Amino acid sequence: MTMAYQPMTLADLAGQLAPRHDEKIRWKLVWEFFEEYRWAAERQQPGLFLDEPPLIGNEQWDVLLAAIAEHLAAQLDLAPPEWSRARVLGTPWFPSSLRSKRMEALVSAPAAFRKHGVYLSARDLEAA
Repeated sequence: MTMAYQPMTLADLAGQLAPRHDEKIRWKLVWEFFEEYRWAAERQQPGLFLDEPPLIGNEQWDVLLAAIAEHLAAQLDLAPPEWSRARVLGTPWFPSSLRSKRMEALVSAPAAFRKHGVYLSARDLEAA
């Protein structure tokens, strides 16, 4: 018996991020989530981010998941998931250490990411 392919959910992503400490691998997993999301049927997409992912124990990454959920909800003209509202950083997080990337993120981070205190450039999300 074969099982149908199921794209990664944010909860699945959280489960993969939790045990990993290598930032490069974490980012590759985030980009993989975005790729699977893009290929999912439109009717399937909300189900990939509406359920609250478990906390992974790193506030920045936990908030990143909330920002992703709110960003994707906005693209589908949906309200942000209720669980995402409480996940906000007190101090802004710029994942890139490159000054030029930080400046670009400051100017072009999507609204959902800025609201949560995560500064990724819109181009970084498109490249994902």
